Amino acid sequence: MFDSRHIKTFHQVVLSGSYSAAARVLGYTQPAITQQMKALERDVGTPLFVRVGRGLRLTEAGEALARHAAVILSDLSAAEQQMGALTRLRAGRVRVCGFPSANVSLIPEALARLAAGHPGIRVELLESEPPESLHRVVSGECDITLAFTYPGLHEQVPDALVEIPLLEDQLTVLLPTRHPLARRRAVKLADLAGERWIAGCLRCRANLLHECAEQGFAPDVAFSTDDNLVVQSMVAEGLGVAMTPALILGFLCHRKVTGRPLQPQSRRQISAYVLREHLRVPATALVLDELKAVSANKVGC
Repeated sequence: MFDSRHIKTFHQVVLSGSYSAAARVLGYTQPAITQQMKALERDVGTPLFVRVGRGLRLTEAGEALARHAAVILSDLSAAEQQMGALTRLRAGRVRVCGFPSANVSLIPEALARLAAGHPGIRVELLESEPPESLHRVVSGECDITLAFTYPGLHEQVPDALVEIPLLEDQLTVLLPTRHPLARRRAVKLADLAGERWIAGCLRCRANLLHECAEQGFAPDVAFSTDDNLVVQSMVAEGLGVAMTPALILGFLCHRKVTGRPLQPQSRRQISAYVLREHLRVPATALVLDELKAVSANKVGC
């Protein structure tokens, strides 16, 4: 393995034509140049120069190394510049995986903040529901994933992941605006025991079944979809009611649908998950900071 310092010195000796001239350019003493060239020749295993009068001539091995030296030094310089850009947050790429309601609420605002302060950092956005999204971090498909958990359900998180809590998201019920309970400020789950339900993803459906069981009834699940716009449309047409997180109320756009908080309150925990070593990557750490800042400003969730 060659020492890059020795390659740089060798390149300058070739350009300058002598050890003494290279020493003047590099600010070294001539003995220091001589020692570096001897060390490089030991690494190569053969002489690189021969004396010709008062000057130097490259050996065949020296000529071969000289052809590569400029390329090696150019690549090293480019690598140093790129590493500097990454560590000083002028460049970088972070792959973020979010679940649907996070991808339309938390993540866009965080990316806007990131773009304003660090336009050179690029974010690739992916979408998966937990637990699949957690395994995508472990498998290397993404650098950060956002996922949610419910307090009443025991869910296993891979040991390799570090959890960064972001916020607690209150659960609400979506009702048609003409529904008798839509006039209440909050709705008891037990009051909806006779309704047909529109369930969400597998994790959300499991929580719906769990919470209804806690209230002494089994919900009549008529439809299941993880598309929030589809849920709104179905509720608007009176096909059922739905339990949904408050996070989506900010983009609740159907005029025939209203959201009401549950009483007593029920919440889910939203967290970011990363591999521990990714916490030391500057761009990844910055994206996490922006997600935490946006989450802290989510009032009422």
